[in-house]
Amino acid sequence: MKKNIKIVNILVLNTESYSNTGGQMSKASPKGAVLEFASLGKKTYKKDLAKISMSYPNTYVAQINLGANMNQAIKAINEANNHNGPSIIIAYCPCIAHGIKKGMCESINIEKLATKCGYFPIFRYDEKFMLDSKTPDFDLYEKFLNSQNRFTMLSKVNKEKANTLLKENKENAIKRFEYYKSLENQD
Repeated sequence: MKKNIKIVNILVLNTESYSNTGGQMSKASPKGAVLEFASLGKKTYKKDLAKISMSYPNTYVAQINLGANMNQAIKAINEANNHNGPSIIIAYCPCIAHGIKKGMCESINIEKLATKCGYFPIFRYDEKFMLDSKTPDFDLYEKFLNSQNRFTMLSKVNKEKANTLLKENKENAIKRFEYYKSLENQD
């Protein structure tokens, strides 16, 4: 009889910064975000933890976003819990350090927009990739960026680089989504 041995389940609440220390830049911070230690906007791309995690054998990986699709999040959590091996779930989590212009009471709407515009795609991976995001409307990308001070501050503190950094942020999101879309069609 085969034993089910649970190695480890990891839930990453991804605020894209070191939130517990006041919103400091991290490798998960997006390009162009203004944070502590990136006062002129982060100049490098954010680390794709899901992509890295999928390179390990027998690892369940999911990206979830409660505001975008709560049922997908519940399904991913159940699948991770039932997976015979390690699992990691990366959950998009708005933070007060993002400076959501209408306040944290708008965080669910920001979450929804993050996935709808292609900023944070949602998916599940267990030997087979399942893209749960609908095709994004990248025309909404600037609306998403403009809803948060961490991006709009860039034009005030680094006017000459603001357009370039935020344009590259969007281009990276498009490439990231295309990469994940390509995985959906593989066996």
